[in-house]
Amino acid sequence: MTDRGSPKLRVFVVDDHDLFRAGVRAAVGGELQIVGEADSVEPAVELIRERQPDVVLLDVHLPGGGGRRVVSEVTRTHPAVRFLALSVSDSPDDVVAVIRAGASGYLTKTATAQEVIEAVRLVAGGHAVFSSQLAGFVLEAFPAISTAEVDADVDRLTARQREVLRYIARGYTYREIGEALSISTKTVETHVSDVLHKLQLTNRNELTRWAVDRGLG
Repeated sequence: MTDRGSPKLRVFVVDDHDLFRAGVRAAVGGELQIVGEADSVEPAVELIRERQPDVVLLDVHLPGGGGRRVVSEVTRTHPAVRFLALSVSDSPDDVVAVIRAGASGYLTKTATAQEVIEAVRLVAGGHAVFSSQLAGFVLEAFPAISTAEVDADVDRLTARQREVLRYIARGYTYREIGEALSISTKTVETHVSDVLHKLQLTNRNELTRWAVDRGLG
């Protein structure tokens, strides 16, 4: 159960079936705060950017380009938003595509409400989560995911430091990172310096490789 003093995680639901979205609201609404929903790509991207939830639950098959497009377009401008795919499909192609786009996990719709709630909490905390029947080939296809899952160094970083690292991994300059996060270039440099110290790395190139290896890009 959620601690009485802790705010509920803010969740956005993307699925093209009205009945399924209603079912998610009913099943998890007591533990998570549903802040919006959409049934296709374009409204999903617009509303997620506007409401900036902690985690987006989304299907991989959507009108207008699929869940992969939602993930890639939102993370380009709002890298702090996490994505958890929730789909009837267990196709390796679907799973690999949405994870490559930037999703942090993938559950099939056989998951229970409690499993979805726990997965949302883990994803919000920076972890990768997969249905048991998918885990084997996912870890083969993305060895960095298993590293990120157990890497204590990742857990030592603050949420803002992880945001900065996501941009570092994508090759953004400090100025571009500052503009994207609405902070000064000096503040970005301070975050990078702090992370280098925490991880005992010496320069940005090492930091970029570290972030990419752990799936933070």
